[in-house]
Amino acid sequence: MVSATPSSPPAPEVPPGYGPDALHCEVSGPAEGLPLLLLHGWGSQARLMQPIADALADRYRVYNVDLPGHGFSPPPPEGWGVPEHAALVAALIQDTIGSPVTLVGHSNGGRIGLYMASDPAYADLIRRLVLISPSGITPQRSWRYYARAYAARLLKAPFALLPAPLREPGLDWLRHSLVWKLLGSSDYRALSGVMRETFVKTVNCHLDERVHRIRVPTLLFWGDRDEAVSRHQMEVLEARIPDAGLVVLEGAGHYGYLDDLPTFVAATRYFLEHT
Repeated sequence: MVSATPSSPPAPEVPPGYGPDALHCEVSGPAEGLPLLLLHGWGSQARLMQPIADALADRYRVYNVDLPGHGFSPPPPEGWGVPEHAALVAALIQDTIGSPVTLVGHSNGGRIGLYMASDPAYADLIRRLVLISPSGITPQRSWRYYARAYAARLLKAPFALLPAPLREPGLDWLRHSLVWKLLGSSDYRALSGVMRETFVKTVNCHLDERVHRIRVPTLLFWGDRDEAVSRHQMEVLEARIPDAGLVVLEGAGHYGYLDDLPTFVAATRYFLEHT
């Protein structure tokens, strides 16, 4: 079990009803190898991170996890945000892995990694970060985003005039209406129930003002054809994380580690061996 240093605050507890034993986790590599923890992105699953595991399991102990509501892991009991996911991942590291990890995160998995590495409560659990197109930095919005946001405010405004007993039922009706769903992203429209609530909480977690606290070596990857995470967001991360470097994968998209696996693996191996 990983124990906190005297200066570290206690890690937040996992919300009741869902522990690390509920997570589907594929383990590969030598038992004595340094541990790598793979966290996939939103709407993905561990299976899409498996090429990384296959490439690095010759030397490292690789833990490839399905996050709640993805792959073979059940959804959380209620809508979770990034803090709840971080607490669950911390419990997995402490109870199952037993030593600090190099966290390899793609997209939303990278957001969880950024959150954990910038929180003193988790500082002793993360040895390094390897992040592929991580989310979590506020994007530069297009006019379409602001148009949708303005339309949503206009739709909600009349309900504020209703008496309190009618206001929430009215807003609930609006949130389930076709016009409201059309204003949301394709990811939002594809979800329902607890996973829709989880999605909303997750995508609204921005870490711009805390990533400067990260003190572990950090290797960033970004594909120059990525349409989900911008170069601006990656440059913010590279500038604000004290010990960070950025590798640009030419011709690669949001799944840059799949588009150019040889470059990703070679750079990651070098990073692991020299930090």
